[in-house]
Amino acid sequence: MEPRWHYQFRVIMLGDSTVGKSSLLRRYTEGVFLDAVNQTVGVDFYVQFVELEPGLRVKLQFWDTAGQERFRSVTCSYYRNSAGGMLLFDLTNRASFESVRRWHREVTDTVQPFRVVFLLVGHKSDLAAERRVGRREAERLAASLGAQYVETSAKDASNVAQAFQMLTLAIYRALQSGLLAPCEAWDGVKSSGPLPAPLPAHTTKEEKRKKCSC
Repeated sequence: MEPRWHYQFRVIMLGDSTVGKSSLLRRYTEGVFLDAVNQTVGVDFYVQFVELEPGLRVKLQFWDTAGQERFRSVTCSYYRNSAGGMLLFDLTNRASFESVRRWHREVTDTVQPFRVVFLLVGHKSDLAAERRVGRREAERLAASLGAQYVETSAKDASNVAQAFQMLTLAIYRALQSGLLAPCEAWDGVKSSGPLPAPLPAHTTKEEKRKKCSC
């Protein structure tokens, strides 16, 4: 019997409070936009199934984290088992853009020796008249973090599906290249069958052990 999904990727939503993490997820997973969304308390969960390419189904498990400082000890515990991180900032809020490096550093430091594939997202692109962050500046930040960049709007659905597709594909490519190396000690990626590619042939047994150590 054909499995319902071939891979499961865990993705964590990151960014300051009110940048629109929950709104973006609701638009993507439920196809709805709510003008008023209650602030996330701790962590919320969402699931979406996608066909990455013909015959390749991926289950996306999203962890929607609270942006407030008082919940940081709770949300940090979810970083370690994430394969992907969607870094959001509000295009109309300069401070949220300046917080991106802090979010990125916090996750990167926490997950070592594992890695997380990031996507930088400038949200609320429908509010063009209130924009406070330029595209080129955001693209430079994304490049410095080794991530792709996209601008989205949960309100008008602009680039919403594209953003999640970009991150899902980037995670899959990281698996193929060996940048991500799933193992029993890490739940960022699960597979119902063989992984897309083995670790590079030149990788020693000791290096493989380190990749799967906690």
